[in-house]
Parts: sequence; C-alpha cells; structure tokens
Amino acid sequence: MPGYLLDLDGTLYNGDKPIAGAAEFIRHLRDKRHPFVFLTNNSSRTPQEVAHHLKATGIEALPEEVLTSSQAAARHLQQLRLPTSRVFCIGELGLRSALEEAGFELADPQDEPGTVSAVVQGIDRSFDYGKLKAATSYLRRGAVSVLTNPDHLLPWNGELTPGAGSIGAAIERASSVKPIVIGKPSQIIMQAAVDKLGLPVSEIWTVGDNLSTDIQGGISIGSKTALMLTGLITDPAAAEEQIGRLGIRPDRICMHLQELIEP
Repeated sequence: MPGYLLDLDGTLYNGDKPIAGAAEFIRHLRDKRHPFVFLTNNSSRTPQEVAHHLKATGIEALPEEVLTSSQAAARHLQQLRLPTSRVFCIGELGLRSALEEAGFELADPQDEPGTVSAVVQGIDRSFDYGKLKAATSYLRRGAVSVLTNPDHLLPWNGELTPGAGSIGAAIERASSVKPIVIGKPSQIIMQAAVDKLGLPVSEIWTVGDNLSTDIQGGISIGSKTALMLTGLITDPAAAEEQIGRLGIRPDRICMHLQELIEP
C-alpha cells in the first residue's frame, strides 16, 4: 500500500484558495488507509497553524500529520550535538516554537558570540540590518549556519514574494559561511518525512508542483515522484520545457490529484 509525501501550496491549495479535488483526494487516502504526510518548506507556521490553514481550504488535517522545515531543522540540530543549546533564530513563530519544543534556548542579538552554537534562519518578514549583523558575528566566530529552506521566492495567490532563501543569501554573503539546508530538495527533510511515514522508500510517492524542490527531493531519496500541474507549472508543454532545461524528470505528470488514484 503506497504512502504519500504531499506538498501543500500549489498541490493542495494555491495561497488561500482550494485546488479542485484536493479535499476528495485526502478523503480517499483516509478511507483506504494510505499513510501520508503534509510536507512543507514553510517555516513560519506551526503544525497547528498548517492544519488550520488546510481545514480553511476544505481539507481535514491534524497537526501530527504535518512536517515543516522548522521541525526538520530542530531535529537535525539535535542530531548535531552542539556544544551549547543556545541558538540565534531569524524566523517567525513556526521556527521559534519548533526550536524551543526541541529544547533549544533562543539567543538575543546582544549575546556574546562564543555562547551561541548555531544561527537558524527561515522566512522572517521583520528581518533587518541588526539581525544580519548579529548573525554574521555569531557565524564568523564558529556558530553553525542552518537554513530551513532555500526558496528564494514564494508563491502566494498568483504573486511571487521573497522567501527564506533570499534572506539566507544575504547572511551567507556577509558571513562567508555556507548553511546546512534543511528543506526540500534536501535529503535532511526528506529523510525526516520518510521516518515519520514509516514505510520503505520504494512504497512512497513524493507529490508536488515544483520540479526543483518537490520532485528533486523525491528523486534524492529514491521515491516515486508525481508532478502536479496545479501550481507553478500549469500545462504539459511548459512542464516538458522545464524538465528538459533542469534535467529533473518525474515518474508521472498529472493534471489533477485524482490521476494518482485512478487505474
């Protein structure tokens, strides 16, 4: 019985607008007892907020069915066994909550650089020069750099806005320290999702609308992959053009989610 790692924005909804058939697809997975994980690079929301947003678009969801890049980042930091639990967080509620729940103490920009073991960064819509200066100081004095996700631009209701990767580029440029990237297509978040799903990777479909993140992430762990033409790419000709240009080919290209459950 296959399991599914499901992208959210562009796959199950577009911004705050539901995608036709998404709610029925999730209902089918529940009825047939197919395991699945809602997998998102969005670091700003807590799992509770992600589930609430899914419900607002008509999809039943539980917080424990969600894996965010913030949760995966906190998990990876635990595995690194840092010298101290004090980290400098550039991010919003989802990232701060995940770090604190994992036992980390959040540093202030005025803290002594030697006391901070890591700089952890996600999307931060209040990012400013002071945070950039503090991050640069900590990193140049030995702190580990962790980036929740590399997305330079984020889709929202048909628009593209700066993402965590754009902020991360400024921090990397200033500090000359390359970050550990957590979110899709990194194997770090993909392996965390596989562990959460609890299935052999050969039985898993990674489903999403982005070749560079969702599909490349699935390929990196050896899962089957399905590209949905419901988000960034909306027609087969455009999909083939991007596949040829990027060299990333999914196992399936689907106009809608129901194609994954039809014979």
